[in-house]
Amino acid sequence: MVRVPNLTRADALSAVRNPLAFIAERWTPTTRTVRRAALAALVMSVVIVVTGGAVRLTGSGLGCPTWPKCTDDSLTATSEMGFHGAIEFGNRMLTYVLCAAVGWAIIAARSQKPWRRGLTRLGWAQFWIVMSNAVLGGIVVLVGLNPYTVAAHFLLSTALITVAALMWQRTREGDGEPRPLVGRSVQQLVWFLVVAAVLLIAVGTVVTGAGPHAGDSSEVDRMHVSWENVAKLHAVLAWIVVTLTFALWFVLKAVDAPRGPLHRTRDLFLILLSQGVIGYVQYFTDLPEALVALHMFGSCLVWIGVMRVLLALRERPEIVADVPGPATESALTRA
Repeated sequence: MVRVPNLTRADALSAVRNPLAFIAERWTPTTRTVRRAALAALVMSVVIVVTGGAVRLTGSGLGCPTWPKCTDDSLTATSEMGFHGAIEFGNRMLTYVLCAAVGWAIIAARSQKPWRRGLTRLGWAQFWIVMSNAVLGGIVVLVGLNPYTVAAHFLLSTALITVAALMWQRTREGDGEPRPLVGRSVQQLVWFLVVAAVLLIAVGTVVTGAGPHAGDSSEVDRMHVSWENVAKLHAVLAWIVVTLTFALWFVLKAVDAPRGPLHRTRDLFLILLSQGVIGYVQYFTDLPEALVALHMFGSCLVWIGVMRVLLALRERPEIVADVPGPATESALTRA
């Protein structure tokens, strides 16, 4: 058994002043622990999107009709509020699980030796996005599920996934200067793919905002555009993304690119094909809730896949500290 040191008054004051530094002085996580913490934050950022979609698809968006309380008289959902209240309040509670996952990632990154400030900053960026989106989620409820605020809520969640995916990738590489693994023309092709994917996701929020799933059984305002026309535009953008991905895969094989970019492009292509099948099936079956939820999950995977392709275009080696050789040590001794 390892004896636990007594906590002195100075230790208590230090913990209050800077709890992260206090923990970092007494705990050094393994690299695997840091990676798992970052992955947990990424997984929870996807889970909160899917459960938010479940709130919308079950018509529970106003299950808790106010914010930050669930009702004017109760902080939590009551039995009288039924299924919809439980769904909406449950999604709100998952925000605390997301905060715990992000907090764990911050603590692990701060405690790693040597301390990598960039990782810690990415963790804090996730925290502030979560806080901002929680407030925006409250505004969504207070304005009666206005479709434009709902779209902004989803896009901010996508920003959270972006930072979480970046942090997870950074835990798997060093802090050296990035070195490109492919030529400039391939990098430009990937940036075209990124822009097309951003447009695809943005137009997807318009499809949702104009479509039949308003998020509540009451009368909710919708975006005043034809959702079928926007859905067709969404499909065109999806085909553009698929085409760019296939072209990138072909180019990478032609130039004998490293396995990392090649494999991630292949994975993205397979995800896109699966997502396309789901998209067409839900369109021709009048948007059943289960398929819409699966499509939302797929959109998260598509964006993570795009990010992984982008980040695979370079490598960042570890920074190796200069270690004095024998000759240098002798010179220092004589001095």
